[in-house]
Amino acid sequence: MARISKSELIRLQKTMKTDQAIGKKYHITRQAIHQLRKKYGINSRYAKNPQRNAAVVSLYRKGTTGTVIAKKMGLSVSQTYRIINTAGKKKGSRKR
Repeated sequence: MARISKSELIRLQKTMKTDQAIGKKYHITRQAIHQLRKKYGINSRYAKNPQRNAAVVSLYRKGTTGTVIAKKMGLSVSQTYRIINTAGKKKGSRKR
């Protein structure tokens, strides 16, 4: 396996974004990168998604349009509305 230091992995995660992209650069699997992150105690960049999603929903409920939210949060418009629609559905309830 490639030798990647903790500081280098943090830098790569900021620039390349995904474990798969980092793994491709070093010719190793994304799972190997994931294991290195766990070994070094580095959170995935997706760890902040619940806070981001809550902020998206909050802005939408205050009247901000999906397009404006998408630009502000660095998301696509479709991803923004997917977050809003998922948050609007009640867990455990089904329409019949």
